[in-house]
Amino acid sequence: MSTQNNLIQKTLEFAKTSLESDSSGHDFWHIYRVWQNAKNIAKLEVKNYPNLDIELVEITAILHDISDYKSNGGDELLGGIVARDFLIENGYDKLKATKVQFIIDNMSFKGSFKADFELSIEGKIVQDADRLEAIGAMGIARAFAYGGNKGRQIYNPEIKPVDHKTSESYKQNKSTSLNHFYEKLLLLKDKFNTQTAKKVAENRSEFMQKYLDQFFLEWDQKEFLELS
Repeated sequence: MSTQNNLIQKTLEFAKTSLESDSSGHDFWHIYRVWQNAKNIAKLEVKNYPNLDIELVEITAILHDISDYKSNGGDELLGGIVARDFLIENGYDKLKATKVQFIIDNMSFKGSFKADFELSIEGKIVQDADRLEAIGAMGIARAFAYGGNKGRQIYNPEIKPVDHKTSESYKQNKSTSLNHFYEKLLLLKDKFNTQTAKKVAENRSEFMQKYLDQFFLEWDQKEFLELS
């Protein structure tokens, strides 16, 4: 086994051990799917970015949720620190480990409220890979898994979606699972970086909208009206 593959395998094992008990939709199999997304995007985008560091893409994808602030008590920097320390301890280049840390610190949706930085192409690919997991059938499943984990209602017509203007507003909001679609998930279709991810996102976004249409058809009991 090559040194590269050995490090990726160690990183996968570290992620699996760290996240095996998660039930919020940020478990190891979420990591695995983001990793697969990232590899597929990188393979198709490397023609546009010949200097793309695919190993860094893979490692960052595997470690991107190693200690997510939503699950670690609110520490937004811990995930990047854990990732960097793990990589250095396992012989990874220190400069590259710092690049991984920066991507992890800045790739989340809350980071999109900032305007004073731009991710590298490696960071953009991992961000796209993670965002694809937040829409479509996977995104629907994960939205309700997360909501259930946090004790949120599926839907409450008395609680309206919020148009968040800052990352603090987004982080502190306690809403319903359905509102999360309008506050974040439906907004993602315009936030993808690579042409590859944009194309995949089109179908997933359409599927998610169809699901919401069906949800409210059932909520409003319109199926019965059509039978009368």
